[in-house]
Amino acid sequence: MATVSPPMSTTVSASRGIHPPNRLGSYEHSSGLSVTPNQSEPESSNNEDVELLSVSWNQDYGCFSAGTNRGFRIYNCDPFKETFRRDLKNGGFGIVEMLFRCNILALVGGGENPQYPPNKVMIWDDHQSRCICELSFRSEVRAVKLRRDRIVVVLEHKIYVYNFADLKLLHQIETLANPRGLCNLSYQSNTFVLACPGLHRGEVRVEHFGLKRTKTINAHDAHIACFTLTLDGLLLATASTKGTLIRIFNTMDGTRLQEVRRGVDRAEIYSIALSAKVQWLAVSSDKGTVHIFSLRVRVAGEDSSSDSSNNGQGPALTHQSSSTSVDALISPNTGANQSSSLAFMKGVLPKYFSSEWSFAQFHLPVDTRFLVAFGAQSTVLIVGMDGSFYRCSFDALLGGQMTQQEYFRFLNTDSKAKPGA
Repeated sequence: MATVSPPMSTTVSASRGIHPPNRLGSYEHSSGLSVTPNQSEPESSNNEDVELLSVSWNQDYGCFSAGTNRGFRIYNCDPFKETFRRDLKNGGFGIVEMLFRCNILALVGGGENPQYPPNKVMIWDDHQSRCICELSFRSEVRAVKLRRDRIVVVLEHKIYVYNFADLKLLHQIETLANPRGLCNLSYQSNTFVLACPGLHRGEVRVEHFGLKRTKTINAHDAHIACFTLTLDGLLLATASTKGTLIRIFNTMDGTRLQEVRRGVDRAEIYSIALSAKVQWLAVSSDKGTVHIFSLRVRVAGEDSSSDSSNNGQGPALTHQSSSTSVDALISPNTGANQSSSLAFMKGVLPKYFSSEWSFAQFHLPVDTRFLVAFGAQSTVLIVGMDGSFYRCSFDALLGGQMTQQEYFRFLNTDSKAKPGA
């Protein structure tokens, strides 16, 4: 378990204390929220001058934030619309982390003219139009993650976990060099799970804080490139810098539950997403294709022949007390993912012949970084660093090529392409 001691590299300053986020207003898409920038922050309305520096989903993938060289913006996904922006004449944001839909944001400066130093995390309350606290470090902040009760700051070699209410430092975690700021949290209120790189190549460290339990998972031989957790933190999906295989693990005992194959050639994995009901997995990479895989992980209360649809929210992975009972976590293979007809010779042929291949695909420009998430009713949301937003649907029975339903150039919200364009 992570030990706690006051870090010499961190300073904290707060103004008037921090109000619990769940008591604050929200960026609900129905509110039509429009905020005028402060007088000291002149507005810039020329979209041609705006450079996108970062994009990030909120915790339930219903919104995403965009940090630019001239402020930041918030977009709702369904229906797609810009719900909020703060335009600055000249101030860049490399990290804009939302807290669900509330008015609390974590901001880190970025770009050629950062609004704040890149070694500081500013907690911004947009109802008060001011920063209510800051966290300062001796090195650049790589990522920030927020829960209603915690602030997690990721540096290249260390992760700090703070209590949101009083900014008390609760945990410090040492990691292998982590320039990408890899870190994921569970977001259900009854669990607190954190996943981050371990101290050795290919390792993922999982902290079950509520259980006071640490699990190190040897996920890959190569360095970790990307991973994600389910909302309850009980399932972990990982990819390495090789980018060919995605593996799914039980975070309680580290058991590998399933392995799927993106491709044979090396690729840079940009993002991994798991659907809320743990039925589907999506992967984006520099190969210009989003792949959808069918998962065989059994969720609580579901038998192997049942339909995956239910009315529950984020069902929990069935937990077994021993890895010897791992079969109870995996449903029989429905054949949804393609497999090689030579799989019976897997002891002789190369490993990829027996891998599970993608169920559905969507093609994108190869020169752009894209992040994926799942929407409602067999849809996938894709946001790109070229300022593009896609909504695509896939056939949950037949798979194959996905259908583009919507396309927006979100830095210019008046621009919309028709489906299939």
